[in-house]
Amino acid sequence: MTIEFVPVETPEDRAALATLASEIWHEYWPALIGEAQTDYMAEQFQSLEAIERDVAEHAYEYWFLRTAEDGRTVGYTGGRVEPETNRFFISKIYLRAEERGHGFASQTIRFYEDLCRARGLAAMYLTVNKHNDLGVRAYRGKGFETIDSVETDIGQGFIMDDFIMEKRIGA
Repeated sequence: MTIEFVPVETPEDRAALATLASEIWHEYWPALIGEAQTDYMAEQFQSLEAIERDVAEHAYEYWFLRTAEDGRTVGYTGGRVEPETNRFFISKIYLRAEERGHGFASQTIRFYEDLCRARGLAAMYLTVNKHNDLGVRAYRGKGFETIDSVETDIGQGFIMDDFIMEKRIGA
């Protein structure tokens, strides 16, 4: 199946995105980081307020991932250009549980490669939880390299324990 990248543009789109984000986060993350941290992070980084703040204050762009064949929403993605580093920060690539393993993440990485080339960016990067073995392996398989390891205090006693992975973009 082929996915289309549908821009999140309207207030209704952003509300639908926040609902989708909450569904995906509460399905996937409790097994890795626990229910309490999942709830906290979903509220801090995936809620309607967080999405609107990211768009307004940090120039984030978001897209729904929809199948071209039947218009089914399989996930979402988003991030922002960092002019100071000439890179695109991929903040989010999230798929519904039943949609994983169908090549949608690979199509999303290709989307970002094309976007980086079109915008003249040298690289794209992301953070991935060190214990998310599936994600780490998938990104390595797509040409990302680990360039750093960070522990970020996000408040309420919670820590994000991540690798920073980068993929350089050729001309």
